[in-house]
Amino acid sequence: MIQKLRDALLSGAESPESLAADAIARANGNAAKNVYIAFDPDRVMREARELPTRFSQSEKPPLYGLPVSLKDCFDLGGYSTSCGSALYAALSGIKQSDSAVAARLCRQGAVIVGKTHLHPLAYGITGENPDYGDCAQPRDPTRLTGGSSSGAAASVQEGSAVAAIGTDTGGSIRAPSALCGLAGYRASIDLANEQGLWLGCVPLAQSFDTLGWIFRDLEDGPLLAYALFGLAIERPSTRSVRIARVNDEFLRDCEPVVISVFEKWQQRLREAGAEIVTFDSTYWEQAMGIFAPIQAHEAAAIHIPRLDGDLSRVDAAIAERLSWGASLDAAEIKHLRRRHAEFRERVDALLNDFDYVIVPSGPVERLTVGADNSQARSRILRYTVPMSLAGAPVVTLPDTSGAGVQLCAARGQDAGLVAFASQFR
Repeated sequence: MIQKLRDALLSGAESPESLAADAIARANGNAAKNVYIAFDPDRVMREARELPTRFSQSEKPPLYGLPVSLKDCFDLGGYSTSCGSALYAALSGIKQSDSAVAARLCRQGAVIVGKTHLHPLAYGITGENPDYGDCAQPRDPTRLTGGSSSGAAASVQEGSAVAAIGTDTGGSIRAPSALCGLAGYRASIDLANEQGLWLGCVPLAQSFDTLGWIFRDLEDGPLLAYALFGLAIERPSTRSVRIARVNDEFLRDCEPVVISVFEKWQQRLREAGAEIVTFDSTYWEQAMGIFAPIQAHEAAAIHIPRLDGDLSRVDAAIAERLSWGASLDAAEIKHLRRRHAEFRERVDALLNDFDYVIVPSGPVERLTVGADNSQARSRILRYTVPMSLAGAPVVTLPDTSGAGVQLCAARGQDAGLVAFASQFR
């Protein structure tokens, strides 16, 4: 999809203005009209009109004229940064400069449509938000998008953005991309750090925070990875690959449709020449016990000072996690970090023996608007957190049902991963 639009822009068959106008017409198309927390149509059109004067005909960068959305934990000059919280929006004030990510997008020629909805403080997996409303899918008002990059997924699903910037600490790109039937790419943990892309972003837990894209077609992954991180665009390898599959016991709480989609993707991979081998994933059951307290401890250090110590100012479930994180002493955290290092070493060894690991993005294919989703976080994170601990790159292999699948590679092998996934259309 993106490459076709790019070709049309380069040939003159489409213009940045026409794409921007179409994006504006589609924006906030879900039931609550809350895909975007910050959205200024006049600004979008002005920036689209100015693009041809910024780039010569022969030097149009990879995102030239393409409408993209930005998760509202990144600064964008002229807007406040809400982090999904009305309080944070007020404390933020209007930003005078762009975050490193927003600046990168602009240098690559993108038109930023607006700043998207997210679970408060990016600390949740459902996309429910007491300040800005719960984020329902544009295609189905009974389904939540998932989170925390909720508006990011909704913007791509509704067509107001061809791709969306999200963050992923424990699954915040992978869960919403899967639940919305979209592709996703979560980068290796070191990529954003090495390139200074966290400047102007409010983090959650630095040991696990990473970022990436939500988009529609797997074939566009290499171009998007190149635009954001400068990764080489590789051709899919023609050699046969070995893929490790979680064991059946790990899948014990999966809904039937999730199992069906998981098997379908494995069949597609086998048809492409992959060998798939089941590994003993029993040790993955430890992952949440390592991840959750470290995440809470780091999040508490970031957010409690911002709140002047008053946890009553945030959602009760988040306040409880922050309070727990603050209560953990140095000895406990040191022990947890040792366990984290050991877990990461085991995943490293697994991905030394195999090219990829495959696992569902979660045990459910939908989160229902208005339902009790209090158990969704622990259930979904059980599937996504192992690769968060590993700091590994992941591509979400989509399915229209909402039961996407994670394809995971070794840390730093992002270019090969997105190239391999791009062959599956």
